[in-house]
Amino acid sequence: MQVIRWGILGPGRISRKFAAALREAEGAELAAVGSRDAARAAAFARDFGIAPLHAHAGYEALAADPLVDAVYIGTPHSGHEEHTLLCLAHGKHVLCEKPLAVNAAQAGRMIDAARAANLALMEAVWTRFLPSIVRVREMVAAGHIGEVRMITADFGFRATFDPDSRLFAPDLAGGALLDVGIYPLTLASMLCGDPVDIQATANLGATGVDEEIAVILRHARGELAVLSASLRVDTPREAHILGTKGRIRILFPWWAGTRIGVRVGDGDEEIFDLPARGDGYTPEAEAFMDLIRAGRIESPVMPWHESLAIMRTMDAVRAQCGVRYPADGDGR
Repeated sequence: MQVIRWGILGPGRISRKFAAALREAEGAELAAVGSRDAARAAAFARDFGIAPLHAHAGYEALAADPLVDAVYIGTPHSGHEEHTLLCLAHGKHVLCEKPLAVNAAQAGRMIDAARAANLALMEAVWTRFLPSIVRVREMVAAGHIGEVRMITADFGFRATFDPDSRLFAPDLAGGALLDVGIYPLTLASMLCGDPVDIQATANLGATGVDEEIAVILRHARGELAVLSASLRVDTPREAHILGTKGRIRILFPWWAGTRIGVRVGDGDEEIFDLPARGDGYTPEAEAFMDLIRAGRIESPVMPWHESLAIMRTMDAVRAQCGVRYPADGDGR
């Protein structure tokens, strides 16, 4: 098996989870890290066994590292376009943490650049690759619960307010929608496709970003998705897929779920335990490496057209709610 050598761009909390997951990923080698803070890069390298020579004080140096085949980008949302284009320009395949970009205009440029360079690019919606979500997708496709008519899903937690943090700062594309609301949106997209009608409302905080948001989507066959996200309150954090013959419940925390409950007709709910390796990130990493080995540049599980469609949905939601970022000056 071809070993894929990884670089990590941005040594934050999620990057640490991904780096740990690579230890369980077959055919993966963590080779380099890049940070604007040399001390953080060195500490990350020590923690994950990266040679000091490949702990880079800067993103350009990481992107140019000849030892690296693929880069995982774990920086705040506002940096995703810049950092993705940098890595693609240096011939690296890119797995970019969700959301792919701040808006659809940025996402389109990233996709165009990957296509022109013939390099793999994928939005890191790790939930898509979990055994539990794979099972849900299979059951729905097989008609196990009949025709899907409604989806409900939420993701909310109480965050400590810090106007300079990535959660609340407009220049970092903060807010509940892009940070956690994208999870319910991608579930609805996976099962129902693009929405044909979008209704959204939000409570904006002191910095102007959405701290609480609710979205109702209507899809082409009449399916409704009732979705919510919050930085102010803990929500139940379950997802329900309701069909004409039964329903599927993805248990807390559904976006990282290892258990689903299935009820058909008037029968009892059957619980399925479906654990994931590497805190849930390993299946995603392995799927991306399989793309590279196969010479493919686009994932069939998280394809470009869908990432772009989800960004357009989020642009529309933000427009209804009055949330704008500095990056939106580029033409959203």
